[in-house]
Amino acid sequence: MDTLNQNINLKLAIWLFALCLMIVAMIFIGGVTRLTGSGLSMVEWRPFLGFLPPLTETEWTRVFELYKLSPEFKQINSWMEISDFKFIFFWEYFHRVWGRLIGLFILIPFLYFIVTKKLKNKILLRSSIILCLVCVQGLIGWWMVKSGLNEIATVSQYRLSVHLSMAFIILGISFWTALDLFEGAPKNLKSYDIIPLLFISLTIIAGTFVSGMDAGLVYNTFPYMGDTIIPIEYGNLGFIDPFENPVTAQFHHRLFASITLIIIIIYSIHYIIRNPMNLRIILLLFAIVCQFIMGVFTLLYSVPITLGAMHQFGGVLLFLSAIWLLHYPRNNTF
Repeated sequence: MDTLNQNINLKLAIWLFALCLMIVAMIFIGGVTRLTGSGLSMVEWRPFLGFLPPLTETEWTRVFELYKLSPEFKQINSWMEISDFKFIFFWEYFHRVWGRLIGLFILIPFLYFIVTKKLKNKILLRSSIILCLVCVQGLIGWWMVKSGLNEIATVSQYRLSVHLSMAFIILGISFWTALDLFEGAPKNLKSYDIIPLLFISLTIIAGTFVSGMDAGLVYNTFPYMGDTIIPIEYGNLGFIDPFENPVTAQFHHRLFASITLIIIIIYSIHYIIRNPMNLRIILLLFAIVCQFIMGVFTLLYSVPITLGAMHQFGGVLLFLSAIWLLHYPRNNTF
């Protein structure tokens, strides 16, 4: 019976690990879509017919004419010919189709495991939550795009933050559940063990506002912003300043990134003192150092597409590294 349960758990774990890989790819594709300015190229939401791209020149002309009516074309991309449009259309189309594939990848095995009675108790609950969140994420994605199809040709940084944060929530639940199935629930977790993951998450959220307001294009110096570390524009907008002021958004992202780097270094030292050296703590240290350096270079070079995509991908790996370490059974308290 134990062997049977182990085999079932392994199958479920493989399913969820594969789902995690698809979500990681989705976040990367979404980052490139944002960096290439492709996110508003598809002004229609066709959840069922949208699997197929335009297949004829007539259809390409139709979708291009629809795009010409959008604020983004009128205000920013009026120079575009249909060949230019096809490039940005590809990334947004790829992003949406990959999202649909994720939905099918979670739904079809979920139904199979339900019918075969392999999903039980907390795993059934968590997988149901994952399925629901994936469905909600699709709606959030269109809600985000809609914000850029009005008078101002840019998506709301608030909606972008919700969209990306939801992707990380889905990824976190999926990865943690897969680890539970693969190696059992963790032991000896203490409240302070979550601190690295908490600060990584705060830094990522701060980064979503940087992305949403293109705040990486201001003050491309480090560590100073102008003549000081704290920019002179900081706090100009009062209560909404952290969410509406690009300069403040960039400063907060820098600040959280620096604090996170220091916290993880200190945490790692204490961890190694009380626990045996293991691959997970080494990976977390390596990930935070690389991510911090990558973030600085991304800023200094004014967020080129390659560095910007690598920086977002590094954030995903750092997030997963923190979860992987948190899930590892450790010795007694520090």
